[in-house]
This record gives sequence, structure tokens and C-alpha cells, in this order.
Amino acid sequence: MSKPLIECVPNFSEGRDRDVIEAIIDPFKNKKGCHLLEYRADRDHNRLVISLVGQPRPIQDALVQASQVAIDRIDMERHRGGHPRIGAIDVIPFVPLQNIDMDACVKLAHEFGHRFHEETGIPVYFYEEAALRPDRRQLEVIRKGQYETLKAEVSNPARHPDIGAPKLHLSAGATAIGARKFLIAFNVNLGTADIHVAKEIARAVRSSSGGLCHVKGIALALEDRGLTQVSMNIVDYEKNTLYRVLELIRIEAKRWGVSLIETEVYGMIPAAALLHSAAYYLQIANFDPKQVIELAILEKIGQDK
Repeated sequence: MSKPLIECVPNFSEGRDRDVIEAIIDPFKNKKGCHLLEYRADRDHNRLVISLVGQPRPIQDALVQASQVAIDRIDMERHRGGHPRIGAIDVIPFVPLQNIDMDACVKLAHEFGHRFHEETGIPVYFYEEAALRPDRRQLEVIRKGQYETLKAEVSNPARHPDIGAPKLHLSAGATAIGARKFLIAFNVNLGTADIHVAKEIARAVRSSSGGLCHVKGIALALEDRGLTQVSMNIVDYEKNTLYRVLELIRIEAKRWGVSLIETEVYGMIPAAALLHSAAYYLQIANFDPKQVIELAILEKIGQDK
């Protein structure tokens, strides 16, 4: 029987100190059964996003090792950055890829949550498909007010962690662990330093404000570049394509007299998500992804016995 294959995209609250970043990444290198696909550190976000694929157990083992490094090297009392966060190891999502379904990933998240707390002492919140409470399915609900507010409110029963005492780790805060579908982190950088404009555009595009379904978005200042950013998570790219999101932002930006400088894909992305947008902008009639030779070859190779 083929082994289960998952994706895991842990986010750490460090995007500036190269030594700390390399120390966190190191446990994921040369770990049998755990493959490091990519990692990106952003100074403005002050955040490290790591893309892993492999078997559940080796990934879990490496996660615990990397988390111990983060506990030793990151102090949430001093951490500042543009991206919302509640802890040094801010979020750990498990995504089913092959020979494993969502229910199994939910079980995996719950089991790992207990192990993670036992070995690190960090309280755990479960989110998305792994949520134990309906109001915690959305990560932004758990992150409301970020680390500073959660630290003050964690003793409130409504904000108690799912695992651990109602208090945060002294330096590492808390961690959200979940199971979810494949997510695309998609950013659009705007040619303005006016954060108000970026906030209005983010409000127009995100689902929670009446925008596009399956889209989450916030506005961030890219101070080093004199720009702002609409930073988004596309939680179901099949139901809302990247080109639809981008075109809505383009329309809203034009209303404010603002240009689009560039877009960013943070982390990994399915080929289908890019092909949908390529077909739209190239106006390819009746496009079929099987026309892409590399994909057709991979499918044929996969059919070989």
C-alpha cells in the first residue's frame, strides 16, 4: 500500500535574522520522509513560511525540532511585524495530498497538537477542519487582537486554548494547528504608501466584508519600499481564481487612482491555479490543462505500471 503524503506549511514569527531563520530550517533538511520544497522570509511581515511535503511522522518529528529552535531564539515580547500572529510557531496546517483524506489529517492535527504541547509547553488552538469549536474554524478569530491581546484575554473562558492551561508560553505565545485544503498565499503590491487606500481595497475583495468568497485579505505597509500590500489567502482557488481576484483589485485600485506594481505568490501553488489565469489573460479558447506537455508527460508516467 502506498504511503500517505501530506503538505505542511508551518509559519514562524521571524523574517529578519538570517541566523535564526537558518537554524529553524535546518531540521527539515536531509530528514528522510520530509522534503523541504521552499521557504521564504519577509522583513516587513517578519515571518518565515516553510513548504514541506512528505510522510506524516517524519514531518512531525522535524516540526518538533524546529519548534524547539524557535522557542530558544524568538521572543514574542519583542517581536514586531506586519503579519498577524499569536506565537513564535504561529501556525501549523496539515494538507492531504495523496493516499490520505481530510478526516485523517484532522486526526493527525489533533494527535500532533497533544504531542506538540507535551514537548514544548506551548498552548494549542485547533482551526479550520480540525477546529473543536465552530467559532474557531476561522484562523482570524483565534488571532483576533494578535499576541498582545490574546496574552491579556487568554484567562477568559471564551479564549482558553484547546490544549494547555489558560496562559501563554512566556516567550513563544501560542500555536494554531489545523487541517485544511490547499491554500494560495497571494499578495498584490500597490503603488501607494497610503495604508487607508490599501485597507479599503482589501475590504472590497475579502469575503468577510462582502467581497469574493473563499478570499481572506488584509492591508500591510511595505515601509522599506514606500508601498502597501493587499495580502490574501485564497482558500479555494477552484471556486475563485487568481485572475478574478486580481481584476477586482485592479478595478478598486483604479477607483483610487493607484497603480498595481506587482503580485507575489508566497509558497507553493498548484499548476492548475496558474493555468486558469494564463488561459484567461491569453484568451485561449477551450483550453485544457492536458495541452501542457509537462503535465501530460507526468500523467502518462504515473499510469505506467
